[in-house]
This record gives sequence, C-alpha cells and structure tokens, in this order.
Amino acid sequence: MATVPDMHTGAHAAEEPQERHTLSILVDNESGVLGRITGLFSARGYNIESLTVADVSEDHAVSRITIVTTGPSRVIDQIRAQLDRIVPVHSVTDLTALGPHVERELALVKVAGTGEKRVEALRLADIFRARPVDTTTSSFVFEVSGSTTKVDQFIELMREVGLVEVARGGVVALSRGATAL
Repeated sequence: MATVPDMHTGAHAAEEPQERHTLSILVDNESGVLGRITGLFSARGYNIESLTVADVSEDHAVSRITIVTTGPSRVIDQIRAQLDRIVPVHSVTDLTALGPHVERELALVKVAGTGEKRVEALRLADIFRARPVDTTTSSFVFEVSGSTTKVDQFIELMREVGLVEVARGGVVALSRGATAL
C-alpha cells in the first residue's frame, strides 16, 4: 500500500481516498477576509481548485465565498473547523456533505478558425448551448455554463477545432430546497 506524508506531522500514513467538496462560506464583506481564508489554505498546504466571491446581501455587509477543494475526509473536516474559527466568518457549509446542491461554472472560450473548423465550432457550441458573445471573421468567443464536467468537455472539444484561450469564472453553488444557509 502506498504511503503519503501527513501534512501536519510529516509522517507517512496509508494513502486516503481523495474527495471533492464544495464549501460555502458566509463572511463579513470587509477588507482582508479573503486573504485570511486563502492564507489558511496556503499555510496548511490545502489546494483550492475553484474560488468565487460575491456580495450577497442587500446592505452589502455579507459576501459568499465558494471554494472547491479536494482531500481526504479528515482534511476536509479540518478545513471546515479552521475556517469556522476565523472571526469574520458567519458560517461554513460543506454543500457536498449536506446533500443535493446545484453547482454551475461559467467560462469564456476563444476559438479561431475558418472554413470547416469554423462550422464545426458553431455546431459544437450549439450542442453545448454555448452562446457566441463575440464574433469576427476568424474567431469566436463562446460563453458556456453548466457543470464543471460540461465546461471541461466543451473546452476539450474546442481544442480540436482551434482553441486559443479560456477564462473560467469558478464554481458557484447553492443547496437545493426552500431554506437558506
């Protein structure tokens, strides 16, 4: 059985299964909060796969930070506990552990090509419900949204027809049902 170094003790432990979790963190909308949260991840060697932040209250006092991270179950539990201790944090919710939730990601995908490559790019965009938001005679910028898997698949297919550049907005997520976090 393979071993990996333990992040905190440096000792080797049996390799634990990696889990992908989406965390929703409500925080005071003030300077430095995002830095403290990302600093916690950085200092402990935790990876952030996706991060989005936006003001979510009418009075602009609260922001929602959505972080997608991967690690063994015990590490995810540690992350949640440590985030909960940061003073401007109101709540930390592990949407993955909570159950059914909705996740979406937005990407802008620039594709260059002429002739058949251009026609194929438009055909694929239609299949993925990607919308052209900029068009020239030699390129498109498509807006695509959906699950991370859908966005990944669209980008991979566009590589074959002339992918130039990608900008991804990160995952946003909400729990399902009528209640708020």
